[in-house]
Amino acid sequence: MGTFTTRHRLRAALTGLVAALICAGLAAGVQARPYHAPRTAVGQPDLQGFWTNVSLTRLERDPDTPLTFATRAEEAAFEQRSAQARARAEADGLGQGVSEWHPAFTMARIAGRLRTSFIVSPADGRLPYRPGLRDRYKAIDAAALLQTAAGPEARTPGDRCLMGGFASSGPPYLNPAVAGVKQIVQTPTEIAILTEMNHDVRIVRLGAKGSPPRHPPAGVRVWMGDSIGHWQGDTLVVETTNFHPQEQFRAMFLMSPDARVTERFTRVGPTEILYAWEIDDPATFTTPWRAEMPFHADTGPIYEFACHEGNYGMTDMLAAARRQDARP
Repeated sequence: MGTFTTRHRLRAALTGLVAALICAGLAAGVQARPYHAPRTAVGQPDLQGFWTNVSLTRLERDPDTPLTFATRAEEAAFEQRSAQARARAEADGLGQGVSEWHPAFTMARIAGRLRTSFIVSPADGRLPYRPGLRDRYKAIDAAALLQTAAGPEARTPGDRCLMGGFASSGPPYLNPAVAGVKQIVQTPTEIAILTEMNHDVRIVRLGAKGSPPRHPPAGVRVWMGDSIGHWQGDTLVVETTNFHPQEQFRAMFLMSPDARVTERFTRVGPTEILYAWEIDDPATFTTPWRAEMPFHADTGPIYEFACHEGNYGMTDMLAAARRQDARP
């Protein structure tokens, strides 16, 4: 009787273990099942809707900072330090904090893990500038902060309301401090991406079936460059060239008019797009560099961003500079 009971218990235990393993395998299979984006009426992956990319994460990493952390405690500590640094920077000058309409900032996360920078290659998270060009960037950035105002042409395209500030107009799209919503609208042959800041619109030309689009001649230079795209499975791949010469200062980095930017938009969940890009610009960088960031679904709407109407910023900057020039 004792032997029978022992065998019975052993068999029951083994049966339970096998059942548990089967359930675990089924659950793992369900979790591993790749997400497929919904389709438009013509069968394209549907990227349409309102999206936002605002976050505390920066383009580059500080030296000796890892791309990700091993524990939630390390993530929380880094996020707190980053939020405090942002708050101090935004309070400089007037000695007051941001107003009640300012969005709440958190660090960007990809696949659930906090990212300390958007650059993923080079591995150190630093822009691979050619010798002397990082110093050139710092000089241009300092001049912009000092409000250099010899004339309107001396100001950045963002100050002149020609492009959205904080490199928000793309490509590539970086995370602005405010007005970070984007709206994507698709047709069978074009994709439009509207940026809330300065209401800039990019048109990505897909072309008709059997008739892929081509970039214009090198002498044709347009704001935000010329963008042509195609689908690779669920991913929209966009190549942009022919940048306007006045776009070289991108708020967070420099880029020559001859750069080639390749972007990838992949909807990885119902409320998230993984946005990745690579910049190939031998005139500025020693090697191509890559970065990625999440776009999260937003309820919208996009509000009017009236940069010129009632905006006295440019007039005031120039008037103040002329008064300073007149001082003995």
